[in-house]
Parts: sequence; C-alpha cells; structure tokens
Amino acid sequence: MQPGTPLVLCVLLSQVLLLTSAEDLDCAPGFQQKLFHINQPIEFIKDQSVLNLTFSDCKGNEKLRYEVSSPYFKVNSDGGLVALRNITAVGRTLFVHARTPHAEDMAELVIVGGKDIQGSLQDIFKYARTSPVPRQKRSIVVSPILIPENQRQPFPRDVGKVVDSDRPEGSKFRLTGKGVDQEPKGIFRINENTGSVSVTRTLDREAIATYQLFVETTDANGRTLEGPVPLEVIVIDQNDNRPIFREGPYVGHVMEGSPTGTTVMRMTAFDADDPATDNALLRYHIRQQTPDKPSPNMFYIDPEKGDIVTVVSPALLDRETLENPKYELIIEAQDMAGLDVGLTGTATATIVIDDKNDHSPKFTKKEFQATVEEGAVGVIVNLTVEDKDDPATGAWRAAYTIINGNPGQSFEIHTNPQTNEGMLSVVKLLTVNATDPDSLQHQTIRYSVYKDPAGWLNINPINGTVDTTAVLDRESPFVHNSVYTALFLAVDSGNPPATGTGTLLVTLEDVNDNAPVIHPTVAEVCDDAKNLSVVILGASDKDLHPNTDPFKFEIHKQTVPDKVWKISKINNTHALVSLLQNLNKANYNLPVMVTDSGKPPMTSVTDLRVQVCSCKNSKVDCNAAGHLRASLAAALLTTLFTLACL
Repeated sequence: MQPGTPLVLCVLLSQVLLLTSAEDLDCAPGFQQKLFHINQPIEFIKDQSVLNLTFSDCKGNEKLRYEVSSPYFKVNSDGGLVALRNITAVGRTLFVHARTPHAEDMAELVIVGGKDIQGSLQDIFKYARTSPVPRQKRSIVVSPILIPENQRQPFPRDVGKVVDSDRPEGSKFRLTGKGVDQEPKGIFRINENTGSVSVTRTLDREAIATYQLFVETTDANGRTLEGPVPLEVIVIDQNDNRPIFREGPYVGHVMEGSPTGTTVMRMTAFDADDPATDNALLRYHIRQQTPDKPSPNMFYIDPEKGDIVTVVSPALLDRETLENPKYELIIEAQDMAGLDVGLTGTATATIVIDDKNDHSPKFTKKEFQATVEEGAVGVIVNLTVEDKDDPATGAWRAAYTIINGNPGQSFEIHTNPQTNEGMLSVVKLLTVNATDPDSLQHQTIRYSVYKDPAGWLNINPINGTVDTTAVLDRESPFVHNSVYTALFLAVDSGNPPATGTGTLLVTLEDVNDNAPVIHPTVAEVCDDAKNLSVVILGASDKDLHPNTDPFKFEIHKQTVPDKVWKISKINNTHALVSLLQNLNKANYNLPVMVTDSGKPPMTSVTDLRVQVCSCKNSKVDCNAAGHLRASLAAALLTTLFTLACL
C-alpha cells in the first residue's frame, strides 16, 4: 500500500433479520445499518471516533455490551467506534460483537485500500448472495449466520431468522444438514412457526469452521412446499489457542569462526486459530540465552520466519575460548503479531558450536627417551602431544609417522584413541629354531604359522624369525590370563616330508590403555522426593591393578550448573549421585567423569540420563518411559548385589 492511500472501512451486517418489506416486522434485532464507507486518513488517531454503530435488541438495549476483536479499538456505550492508539493498519478484518440479555449480533469490519478495494468488497458481498433480493419462484429469504466460538451460557440462544414472504397458512419451517439431523446432531434448530434459528451449545471453530444447512417449508403432512435453500453458518474465530512448537527437540550446529549472519536453524510454531486473522499471526523472539558470555546477544531470530542467525564477530565464535561450546535459547512465539495481548508458547533451542581443525598438535617435550632390552617387544614409550581442538572430533586425533631412523622396520607407531598418545613399539619378538635328527640327509627346514588366533604374528619361512604384524592387546578375547598362545610348523625336505610343531607362549604385560566405564546410565527420581538420592553408580575397567580402582567419580562441571547435583564416594568402585534440590518433571543429562588409578590415568565422560517423574499414590508417571524403569531396576539390582559381595 502506498503512503497516503485512502482506506475504506466496510462494516458488513451479519446475523440480522433480513426483510423483504418493512411490513413484516416493526423492529429487526441487531445492527441497524448494513454498510459504511469511510475515507480514512493515513493513520487512526488515538481517541478518534471512526464511525457510529447502531444496535437494537428491540427491547431497550438493557445491559448492552460491545466486544472488538482488535485490541486497537473499543466501542463506547453510544455505539461509537474509537481508536485506542495511533496506528497505520490493524489487519484485513476485525469484528464487533454486541450483546444484551435479549439479542446479540456480529458486525464485520474490513479495512481495504487502493487495489485491494475491489477484491475485498467482493469478499464482503459474497456473504450477501442470499440477501433478500426479489427472485422469481422463491419466497424463502435467508442470510449467512456468523457466530463467535466459545460463547457462554445461557443456551439455546437465537442467532438468526428465516423469512418466507409468501408462506401458506399452516406451513412449517424445516432445517436439515450437518449439525442438525446429521452428525454432530442437535447443534442448531429452527422454530417451525417463526423461522428463528438457534444454537444449543458452544461452538469450536478449530473443530468445525462452517456448517452448510438447508431450509425448506413443508405442509401439514411434511411434504416440501419450497426449498431446500442453503443456509451457511460461519464460526467466527477467537484467540483461544496458544502457539505450540511441535517438532522438538530443536538442536542446531554452527562451525566456530563462522561469519556474522550465518543461519544456524529455523524454529516455527503452529497456532490452531484462523490463519487469516491476527489470532494466528506469529512473531518470534529470544527470551533468554544461557550462558550469556562472551556476549548476551550471540544470536538473533527473525521475528517472522523463525530463522536463528549468529550476530557476533567470527573472533568471538571461538570454541576453544568459550566457557561452554553449547548454548540454550528460550524461544517465544506470540500471536496477535507479537502484541502484549497475544498468547505465547515457548521452546528450547540448543545450539552447539562445532569444532574445526584450527589448531596443530604440539609435542609436550622436545625429546623422548626409552631403553629397549635385547629381545623385548611391545610399547617402549608413549609420545604425548597437546591439541586444543575438540577431543570428540577428528580434528583432535593425532596421526603419528616415523619419518627416519627406522631402516629395518623394527619399530612402528600407533595412536591411542583414548589419550591421543603415540605408542612406539618394537615389532620384531624372536627366532624359532628347529633341528632334524636325520643329519646325514642334509635336509632343509621351512617354517610356517600353524595357529595364530588373532593374526598378530608372522614367521620367516627360511630362518624362522618371528615378528608381529599388529599391536598385541592384553584385553583381547584371544589372550587368556595375559598369555597369548601360537603354534608353528617346521617341515623338512625329505621324501616323504616330516613335520614338527612348536608352541610359542607370549606373556603380555598390562598397560593402562582402557578407560573405566560407569553403570547404570539411566535413573529415575520423583519430582517431590524427600530423599534426593538418585542412583548408585559403579565403575569397571578392563585393565589390571594398579591400572583400575580406586576410581575417582566427578561431575563434569563445565556443562552442568552448580548447586543442583552432588556425587559422593561410597567405596573404591561405587559412588552415590544425589540432588541438592527438587527439579521439574523432565529428562536431564548429567555428565559423569570417572578416572582410574593408572599412571598416567585414563578418564571417560558418560552422560547419565536422569528422569524426574511425578509420583502420586504409589504410581510413577514418566511419560511412557516404562522401558527405562525396567532397565533401571535391573541395573540397580545388579549394583546392590555387587556392593553386598564387596
């Protein structure tokens, strides 16, 4: 709309009695004037009278009340429609509802301007297609009935009237259709003598927005005299539905160092009210950001689209310098285009700052030394590095390469996936020798692997030198009591050849290469529990002493607020998780860090899922989480049994 374009405010009469002549009734209840044309200035001025509405219930208008669907306007007791503030537009449509103990009516106001006038007037006049224009061979006159949803008692109440200007004496009106004699039955009825249409109960626009009824006249025997004539009932929307976010959980990711204005995610809500009105016109904003550093306004949400974008410089979006690489935003959607009178709904958006490989690994010291005894194999030294990238991503994982000093390929190096250390190993074990008593035949002997369950070994077929082809793992299922067993064959060159078998027993010493794990990983607690103990946690480690317990249990405090959770040691292998305060019914992830006693120690962080449930009358309600309760009960039973055996 161009500035200065005059607007036309149209008031459409609905729910009033339409007469074919002034002789039918002396007074027609409802708004007495059907249509207004008003040239509006550029904006509605506060306290300015826009137009005068005339309503009559034909009985004195006692206790007359007006209601306006827009918060920008009100109707005075004398029927004057006035603006409550200076505004330039209020939407396409608003309604004025008038009510007394004897009658009520609805007026529709359509604000149009410029090129919209013609189309809008066509929309207005579509409600008058069955208006009392004289037509041949038809005397039944009906008008669409507009009824606001959520009306209160008393019921039934009259909502309109049908007129037959040429109805024979003794004939009756009959009403049919969905809402009368079809499901849902009994909502509407008609006085067979007077033609008054009434509604019997409250209507819900979100259930049924329109009803298509039919009116006819019948003789005393029920035979149709005229009709049926269509009668449309339109349910007027009220703002009775809050916006809801239906597609959660909402989790978005953005790479650290992303430029300002990078789109992270989109959040949209749903409002069940009429989408053609402001009742379902939503606006979005961020109510809260946690944490609020390094800036309380790290993100912005498009108020109309719901797109969340970054608004800080790339330098501030640095994962390694952030207190927490995960942000939680409380997003609010408000209808009525965001006005204070609108209804609201909220949801949580979790935004994770993803790591990119912007830091190189650095050795913790310039020189590492190790001594290797003759015949020794396995890891001889661990090379340690520092990398500021995220340990949960490939950007942190170091790849080690021997670039010189290994001409005979006697050494190899692998990365420890838990610690990122480089494990330098000797890969050559020993030489297997075999002798043949048939010394006079001058036979040769060839060697081969007979049984190597894990595929770790290789033997030189000529000289019997055995070397490793992979890292030997003491925790492998092929190792029993720290001993790995392999069989080798020695075959001479006689005819027929003779074969001998040799057994190689490799004793593997334990190194601290396994992080401890906790169990169980799920728990439940009542939201009003007086005993705030949550669960007993146990830890286990595949390594041997002294690389296992005693374990150290801690809460990973970088991602958990203080003064909510507590973890207390019970013994060397178990700890108690408890709450310091009651929490609302929801699911919570508590990161628990457990460390073993090895040197250097190994650490793991596991999310303990805690469900806070409502517990009433010995019944636990965790929102269809029964399978979690079952697994938790089994885990707790196992834990308590273990404790009893310590």
